[in-house]
Amino acid sequence: MALLTAMIKSLMAALFVLVALAFPGQAATFTMKRGLNLDQWVTWPGEDQWGDAKAILPYPEWRRFLNQDDLKALKEAGFDFLRMPVDPSPFLSDQTMAFRDDLYASVLDSVRIVNRAGLKVVVDMHLIPAGGSRKIGMAQVMDDPRTFDLYVDMVRKMARTLAAEDPEKVAFEMMNEPIVDCDSDGTNLWPDRQRKLFAAARSSATKLTLVLTGACYSAASSLEKIDPRAIPDDNVIWTFHSYDPFLLTHQGATWAGDFIPYVTGLPYPLTSVPKTQLDVTLDTIRARIKSEAPWTRQSGLLAYLDEQVASMDSPEKLLGLMDAPFEKIEAWAKANGIKSENVTLGEFGMIRQEYGNAFVMPARYRAAYVRDMIGRAEAHGFSWSVWSYGGAFGIVDAFNGDKAEPDVMDVIRSLP
Repeated sequence: MALLTAMIKSLMAALFVLVALAFPGQAATFTMKRGLNLDQWVTWPGEDQWGDAKAILPYPEWRRFLNQDDLKALKEAGFDFLRMPVDPSPFLSDQTMAFRDDLYASVLDSVRIVNRAGLKVVVDMHLIPAGGSRKIGMAQVMDDPRTFDLYVDMVRKMARTLAAEDPEKVAFEMMNEPIVDCDSDGTNLWPDRQRKLFAAARSSATKLTLVLTGACYSAASSLEKIDPRAIPDDNVIWTFHSYDPFLLTHQGATWAGDFIPYVTGLPYPLTSVPKTQLDVTLDTIRARIKSEAPWTRQSGLLAYLDEQVASMDSPEKLLGLMDAPFEKIEAWAKANGIKSENVTLGEFGMIRQEYGNAFVMPARYRAAYVRDMIGRAEAHGFSWSVWSYGGAFGIVDAFNGDKAEPDVMDVIRSLP
C-alpha cells in the first residue's frame, strides 16, 4: 500500500509539472492596465562622477525633479502604474562600490514613493549603450560572459531588495530590450540567458511577478519565437514593444541609424494631409539626403525612403503595418495558453523633438498615434505603458524645464 501511495504521489507530481509546462502565465499576481514610462538620462552624470554619492543619489534620477504631487497627478490622469527605468550600469561599475547598498536602497525607496502616490510600479532594468566615460552597457553585458554573470548577480540582488514589497503593487523586469539574436546568422542565445536571469530573480523573490520578453529590442517577432514552457511559472507577464511605423515615430532621432536623422515633417497618418503637401515634405527630405548624406549612401537612403512611404501610403497599408505586432502576439499567446491580461505593450510612443533639433512634431499627430495604439492594445486585452514622461518623447515634460503640449495627456484623461 505504501508503494502504491508513493507511486500515486509521483504520478500526481509529474502531472502537476506537465500542466505547469502546458499552461504557463495563468495567474500573475501583479495586474496593470494603463501606464507611463518614467524618465532616464536627463540629468545623468558620466561614470567618472559615479564615485560621488551626491552626484548619483537619489536613484533613479527622476527623483531629482518629480515629487509626490507630480506622481499623484499621473494617477488622477488615469494611469494605474508606472514603468520605472533603472540603469543597471552603476551596479556593475567599480566606481560605486563604497555605497552600492545605498543604490539598492534608493531604488527601493523610489518604488515606495510611487506606491504611496497610489500607483503600481514595474522596476525595469534598462541598459543603454556604453560610450564616453561609460564603460558598461548592453554590448558589454551581452558579449562578455563575465559581465553577464555580474549582471545576473545584480538581478538576484535587486530581486532580493524588492522581495518583501507587496506583490500586487510591484513587479520586476529583468532586462529591457535585449540586443541579441538580431542578426540573420541564426543565433538563439536569449532564451538560455533569460532563463538564467529568471532563476536568479525567482531565487530571491518568490512572490513578485517577473516581466519577461523576447530578444532583439523586445520586438513582437522576437517574442513569438520564445517558448514560454521553458519557464514553467504562473507568476509572469510577457512584454513586447512597438514603435511601428518607425519612419513616423522616430523622426529626426540622431541615435536611430543613418536614415532617420534626415526625416522630419511627415504627418501621421500620411494621408492626413493633401498629397501635394506630402510631396513637398518628401522632396525636402530627399534634398536633405542629397546635400548631407555621404554620396555612397544617398541612392540607398533615397530608395529606402520611397520603400517605406509606399508601405503606408494608404489607410489599408498603415492599418496592416500597425496591426501586425498585435496579431502576432495574440496568436502566440493563444497558442501557449497565455491570458491577454498577462501580456503588456511595454513601450510605444512618438517623438516630440530630438534634442538640439528645431523641429517639433505637431501635437495632433502624436495624440492621434497614441490614441490608435492604445485602442489596439486594449482591443486585444493587453495592458500598455507609453514612452515617456519627459525628454524627446515626453508627453508631460519636454526639455529644459518646458512642458509638452497637453494633447497626448488629454487622450489619456479622456479614456473611458
